Amino acid sequence: MENRAHFRTLWLGVALILPQLLLVLTFFYWPTGAALFWAFTLEQPWGGGSQWVGLDNFANVFSDPFYWASVGRSLVFALGAASLAMGIALVLALFCDRQLRGYAYYRTALVWPFAVAAPAAAVAFRYVFAPEAGVFSALNQIYPNIWNPATNGTHAMIMIIVAYGWKYIAYNFIFFLAGLQSIPRALIEAGAMDGAGVLRRMRDIQLPLLAPTFFFLLVINLTDSFVDSFGIVDITTEGGPSKATELMVYKIYFDGFKGLDYSGAAAQSIVLMLLVMGLTFVQFRYVERKVHYK
Repeated sequence: MENRAHFRTLWLGVALILPQLLLVLTFFYWPTGAALFWAFTLEQPWGGGSQWVGLDNFANVFSDPFYWASVGRSLVFALGAASLAMGIALVLALFCDRQLRGYAYYRTALVWPFAVAAPAAAVAFRYVFAPEAGVFSALNQIYPNIWNPATNGTHAMIMIIVAYGWKYIAYNFIFFLAGLQSIPRALIEAGAMDGAGVLRRMRDIQLPLLAPTFFFLLVINLTDSFVDSFGIVDITTEGGPSKATELMVYKIYFDGFKGLDYSGAAAQSIVLMLLVMGLTFVQFRYVERKVHYK
């Protein structure tokens, strides 16, 4: 029989949940409502009222070729960063799960990068990938201009993907290692007794049982890459060169705070929110079908 907690008075329960409700209202519903209102009005840059324009802001956004280019770059960034972060994290988790020499030290050290703030990580990678002073400066001395993210858009995109992926390796590592350690050791030992090698046990036993973890991290990584990449882009490239790294979330900031197009930026934020919701729905609708929880 299930035991449930009961409050003697209604006000006690309300008082306990009120702080959380205020946080959600202040930092989610209120900004979302304001953005939704601005998306259908024409806001003056320096105040002075607003004018109802209906769907004109969305029409301007969808007719802008630069906006569609930012959508494509965001998709490339999301897929690249998620693949890099999840792939490396899985390999590291498999090594730590085997309890090789020094695994306890690496298990602790590999978690630390996730505690680093995105702007701080961006500063570090901006120096590491700098063509004139970083590690790649020696390579440029041998092959001039073989690496220059300041002028080459492809190089700049690779730089922000690596910087973002490096930060999320630690996050994915935690969940992969937890998933591996939840697999019964009896299954691994039975596979070893049947003559299956390390790679065979990984392919036939461990990876299939990690399917729920894979699905969870896929949703989280793809979703966060659309909304949590601002700090990396702003510090490393500022959307350059020539808008080569101007992702959707950075274009919202640039058009709204630098271009003073509040209404257009609000419309873009609504589109981004709907895109993330749609992408999540597709993953739950089609990808989760291939996930087995038993």
